[in-house]
Amino acid sequence: MKETERSDAYSLNRPRRQTGPVIFSSPHSGNHYPPDFLARSALDSHAIRSSEDAFVDVLFGAAPDHGAPLLAARAPRAFIDLNRAADELDPAVIEGIDRPPHNPRISSGLGVIPRVVSGGRAIYSGKLSRDEAAGRIRDWWHPWHQALQGLIEETHAAFGEAVLIDCHSMPHEAIEAHGRPGGPRPDIVLGDRFGAAAGREVVERVEAAFTGAGLRVSRNTPFAGAYITQAYGRPSRRVHVIQVEIDRALYMDETRIAPHEGFSAFHSLITGVIAGLVRPWEDRQNPPLAAE
Repeated sequence: MKETERSDAYSLNRPRRQTGPVIFSSPHSGNHYPPDFLARSALDSHAIRSSEDAFVDVLFGAAPDHGAPLLAARAPRAFIDLNRAADELDPAVIEGIDRPPHNPRISSGLGVIPRVVSGGRAIYSGKLSRDEAAGRIRDWWHPWHQALQGLIEETHAAFGEAVLIDCHSMPHEAIEAHGRPGGPRPDIVLGDRFGAAAGREVVERVEAAFTGAGLRVSRNTPFAGAYITQAYGRPSRRVHVIQVEIDRALYMDETRIAPHEGFSAFHSLITGVIAGLVRPWEDRQNPPLAAE
């Protein structure tokens, strides 16, 4: 059983009883596109979805059934990127913004209000006003991060630590260039900012849950984690954040942005991974009683 809290910015599905310190989030799976946003975009309603981590919230939807909350975005990444800092503002798409010091995410058009979607395709034909940009950050970015911060603090207070699994998907082409020529490519990329966002033992447990399901895993290449891992990961305080990137080809047709015939089986596999992630901490919180 689960309890759902919903706002314009997010959907928070909580278990009736949280059994351990594991939390799941999906900041890029939102698919509620405001009509006025679509109307002013230079892209059609299909092309604008190419940056969306489609169906990731569905893949991890069983988390509350296993005692872990799931925080999922409702607004799409093309509209507001929750995995960016609120001040990563792009002067090329927002009026009246001073050019910031070099920031590769902003330079590539992927600030908190993105300028482009996958393939470098421009979202807008003009610029947004500074007030409109500020409104998006106020109404979507801040509520999401307040909810995430609250979950982390509640969890840490209850269990003495918090482990955030930040769930994403990656285009298949993003990993084709990595690995040995002709060798296997990773199915999953775990990002812990090279140890800065999560403790080694925690990362090993997460990796074991995926490899135990038969998935190939690499760490930090090509994705080491972005704002959420950087802002919230504090392993010295027992707050661990691991970004999980899943190869989209494992569960969806990337061209049609639709589940393919293997979706159901992969969904079941991820549900097993969730159980494997939650169980070690649950067992540690609830050790078996000694016989008398």
